[in-house]
Amino acid sequence: MDFQTDAIDRVIKNAIDVMQNSKLQMIEILDAARNELKTLNTELQQVMKETAETVEKVDQLELNYRRSRIRLTEVSRDFVRYKEEDIKQAYEKATQLQLDLLIYREKEMYLKARRDELQKRCRNVERSVERAETIGTQMNVVLEYLSGEIGQVTRILESAKNRQLLGLKIILAQEEERKRISREIHDGPAQLLANMVLRTEIVERMLIKQDFDNVRDEIVDLKHQVRSSLEEMRKVIFNLRPMALDDLGLIPTLRKYVHDFEEKTKIRATFETRGKEQRLSSAMEAAIFRLVQEALNNAAKHAYPTYVGVEITYQAQMIKIMVQDNGLGFKVELLEQKTKEHAHFGLIGMRERVELLEGRMEIESAENQGTKIVIHIPTNVEKRKEQ
Repeated sequence: MDFQTDAIDRVIKNAIDVMQNSKLQMIEILDAARNELKTLNTELQQVMKETAETVEKVDQLELNYRRSRIRLTEVSRDFVRYKEEDIKQAYEKATQLQLDLLIYREKEMYLKARRDELQKRCRNVERSVERAETIGTQMNVVLEYLSGEIGQVTRILESAKNRQLLGLKIILAQEEERKRISREIHDGPAQLLANMVLRTEIVERMLIKQDFDNVRDEIVDLKHQVRSSLEEMRKVIFNLRPMALDDLGLIPTLRKYVHDFEEKTKIRATFETRGKEQRLSSAMEAAIFRLVQEALNNAAKHAYPTYVGVEITYQAQMIKIMVQDNGLGFKVELLEQKTKEHAHFGLIGMRERVELLEGRMEIESAENQGTKIVIHIPTNVEKRKEQ
């Protein structure tokens, strides 16, 4: 047994060294891709600005050229009012405008082609960054798992292989949640704050010009953006951990969430409870809240329903969760196939969470007949030690 432990230890250490080196290389690749994306976006903004100015210039030149042609026709016909010098000047002006128009049209075509090329390159680099982030996440999962205590790894190998998978799933879920939170902050509050910085610079320039009327309007608009940023940050905090769960409990928090879901998505949503309500452990209530949240998000994203209903039933040693919609539905037998095609398919993630709680999940669905998800979770699991 000692020999096996030492051998496993050497293999794991070698694997960790290889993964660490690969992770450093992946970080360098990711940083290079992000820097390239930043440079491309800067150039794209400049090209788009120059393209807009050039288009405006072309439109003005076309108008001036048409006017010059009309002027040339006018002076060429009236030999009484206009002299030969007037005709010459009108002709030279029309010719110069025609030349300028040709030059700016060529410039416009070049800038548009350059803009399209930069947009395509940006999309390609964004996909590369996303793939690199995914690989980095997978490396973190493997490194965190391999870095565990060797005695524990040996016991896992000797006892049950499913515990290995369980550990990997937990770590992977943590990494995915971190990445989701990072993207949510980047796409929400971070973008709004960046825009606010830009607007304050505009206000500063207006103050220098003493354009107080526009300054007042900008400040009013800036105040609305600050409120939007605050609202976005509150949403991020709520998604991390709804404080109402600890203060009010599961049912009031779910009732408010379903109400907010209805207002946000414009999908009619109902919430009902049956049985005698009882407080569960903090971890259990958080897990149930996430299951309902995931079910509603999946329905809104994939099923396009006009109605969703949530029902919570308290039983003696069990809590039953039912989420039903009247959306598109799907063939349940194709669920496993979709799992292979989409690694983050929502229903599969829900099923795995339910299995971690030693519960079971049943899905009833058919095409164009909606979907019903029924989850049974034993409440006695909350007595176990919370991680």
